[in-house]
Amino acid sequence: MYRVKDDGVPAHVTRAARERAFSLADLPDLREFAAAEALRRGMREDAIGDFLVALNEVATNAVTHGSTKARLGIWREGPALVVSVHDDGREWRLEGEPGHDPPPEDATSGMGLWVARMLSNDLHVTTGPRGTTVTMRFLLE
Repeated sequence: MYRVKDDGVPAHVTRAARERAFSLADLPDLREFAAAEALRRGMREDAIGDFLVALNEVATNAVTHGSTKARLGIWREGPALVVSVHDDGREWRLEGEPGHDPPPEDATSGMGLWVARMLSNDLHVTTGPRGTTVTMRFLLE
C-alpha cells in the first residue's frame, strides 16, 4: 500500500493531481469537474457514467456522514485513474472492509460504498483522527 498524506493524496503523487474542495451543494459541479478530468486523463466516454455513480456515492457519504466540507483528488497512475475523497469527520470504527458485503434486500440506504466498490476496480478506506479517505481506482485500458 502507499503512504497517504494528511490531505488524502498519496505521498508519491505530484501536484499533477487535480484537487477540489466541496460541500453537499457543490456535488453537481464536482461531478462535472470529475467527468472532465477523467476524460482528459484517458477514461473512455462509455465508462464515465459508472465512474460518476461511484464518485457520487463516496462524495455524498463524505459530506453527509463525515464533515460538511470534503476534498477530492484525482490523478492518473499508470493505467488507472485514481480518485481520493477525504473528509475531516470523526474517526470511524471499521469492522472489516466497508462495502464488501451487499446491503440487505430491503435496504433503502447504506449501500453507497458497496455500489462504489462494484463500479470501481479497487476501493480502499482509511480512517483515523484526521478523518476518512476513500480511494478508488478505475482502469483506463
